Amino acid sequence: MARVSQEHLDARRRQILDGAALCFARNGFHATSMQDVLKEVDLSAGAVYRYFSGKEELIGAIVAEVIGSVREAFEEAVRLSPPPPPDRLVASVLGRTLAARESLVVDGRPAFPRLVIQVWTETLRNEELALILREGYGSVRAAWGEIVEGYQRAGMMRADVAPDHVARTMIACVLGFIAQQSLFGPAPVEVLQDGLRALTTMRAEDTATGGSQLG
Repeated sequence: MARVSQEHLDARRRQILDGAALCFARNGFHATSMQDVLKEVDLSAGAVYRYFSGKEELIGAIVAEVIGSVREAFEEAVRLSPPPPPDRLVASVLGRTLAARESLVVDGRPAFPRLVIQVWTETLRNEELALILREGYGSVRAAWGEIVEGYQRAGMMRADVAPDHVARTMIACVLGFIAQQSLFGPAPVEVLQDGLRALTTMRAEDTATGGSQLG
């Protein structure tokens, strides 16, 4: 019997993950059955169960893969001295994440933002998935914290703010942008990049004046 190549195994696994992601984005996790996934990927039950035991393992693998690629991208930035400015770094990582899944489309719109919302919803019921997400975001937050420390050492960012506070804020910006795409439709990452650049280049005297006017 001919040995199946690793490339074939990887391609089959990719096929299953992408098909499951489309099903979950289209109908939600609980409304999607394994039979729906089998139909989407046009494979037998045996072929799919060779890779994944069920829906929970599929969604866990999808989440782990996305968070892993994001974490690796930020860890690459940590090794740069200084790291790229926040607006460029966020646009680069988010753009890469979206581009890797641009072939996944539901009703003519990108499926990835919808999938993210479905995952968030499922974490309220699924503690194992919630743990994967918490650990993943924790690693991304840690990498962002190191990036902020790099900014501070280079004099690019004020040093009187805790790096973790900045890390949480940057993650919130990205997640909020993805949520907007799910609710209101696609938008290029340049929108987020421009907004962050505008916010991070405000002059101290301008913010002080604005604050006094509000007071």
